[in-house]
Amino acid sequence: MKSEKNISQMRKGVLELCILAIIAQSEEVYSSDILEQLKQAELIVVEGTLYPLLTRLKNDGMLSYRWEESRSGPPRKYFRISAQGQQLLSQLTQTWEAMTEAVSQILYPSNKNHNV
Repeated sequence: MKSEKNISQMRKGVLELCILAIIAQSEEVYSSDILEQLKQAELIVVEGTLYPLLTRLKNDGMLSYRWEESRSGPPRKYFRISAQGQQLLSQLTQTWEAMTEAVSQILYPSNKNHNV
């Protein structure tokens, strides 16, 4: 169904903002914790979507990571937001707030003070 594809595209459009925000809220975070928080927010994401995005953000200098040995399996990669990533998060947050305000004005024209 076409509407499911549209909804999926909207969710993908805000993933970078959400991922940066999740990482920024912790000193460092493991990828499965990011997936869990996205699922709790009903932004269902599969690992095949998350890992390439984390790699791109790391390659762009927005994130750093460290490896930690695990007693119960392979080493774990813990992500941390960089200063550059913090700046991007701030810019994306400002853009998101302006965009949601503009969209709300269109969706709810009779209620100019409507907050989403």
